[in-house]
Amino acid sequence: MGRQPSSKPTSFDIAYLAGVSQPTVSRALRGSRSVSLATRQRIEAIARELNYSVDKNASSLRSQRSNTIALLFFEDPTPDESNINPFFLAMLGSITRQCAAHGLDLLISFQKMEDDWHVRYQDSHRADGLILLGYGDYTLYKQRLEQLVGHGTHFVRWGSVGDDNIGSTVGSDNVGAGRLAGEHLLALGRRRIAFLGHADEHYPEFADRYQGLCAALQARGIAPDPLLQVDALTAEDAGQAAARTLMERDVSFDAIFAASDLIAIGAMRALAEKGMSIPKDVAIVGFDDIPAASLTSPPLTTIMQDMKGAGELLVETVLAQVEGRALPPTMLPARLVVRRSTSG
Repeated sequence: MGRQPSSKPTSFDIAYLAGVSQPTVSRALRGSRSVSLATRQRIEAIARELNYSVDKNASSLRSQRSNTIALLFFEDPTPDESNINPFFLAMLGSITRQCAAHGLDLLISFQKMEDDWHVRYQDSHRADGLILLGYGDYTLYKQRLEQLVGHGTHFVRWGSVGDDNIGSTVGSDNVGAGRLAGEHLLALGRRRIAFLGHADEHYPEFADRYQGLCAALQARGIAPDPLLQVDALTAEDAGQAAARTLMERDVSFDAIFAASDLIAIGAMRALAEKGMSIPKDVAIVGFDDIPAASLTSPPLTTIMQDMKGAGELLVETVLAQVEGRALPPTMLPARLVVRRSTSG
């Protein structure tokens, strides 16, 4: 005689009706991609019919998993004193939805890079894995990442994707995006293109964007001028100061590619102070397409990163680590959004 469903349905009852094993039911109800979509849908339908709900506490005890992902924001200077890059805030919705789709809780916290956050999370088992957003100076961050790898912590970070990455990294094609910005400005007849943003190992994403710009220039037979590169962090004040420095160097320039929208917005203020017209005198391209980019005067041409895809890929990557599956691809394309700061 077959198994009869008990008064309070269990995962074994679902397994019997679905014709699969109980571990398969558990994986399917956690949203695991190791179970085929058709099987997951059949199991979920049976669970609904039986009014079955997952006992998260019992499931966690059996699997030694917390079914929680920790999202750690790191300090970035911002004009509103939130110290969180607005690009990352825009990514939060996608991360939250993707966690919910897998039945995972999301623990969000704010960290300072100099604190011992890596020790707290790797030793306390508060989360199955970490998503790291923002980092400031990569040389300090790199030490923390090496410690996480040494302790076997599951984590993924948003950043520059390269062969020398430590752990798993998800990011945009920054080199390709920089080339895209450069080609756009060159097509408009601009030849003296400045870059505002650090371009060294301390800030690898910015360095990749500058590399892409240089590649676009060199493809047109134009040698990049070191005097047209000015260091700047992701902040409006830093962008304003960098643009002032650029003008004080007394070098000619007819365009600016800023490593972030915040830097670009600050640069626009500095140009306005000098009575320079955008884009007539100087065309400007930013990076990130934060909400403020469309509200500047004139609206800012920028590089749009795939925020929805980024959030989804960050969750999928750390979950694949937790479940011992192959990691998905890690680089996302970016696209140019043309507005009046270059088109006139």
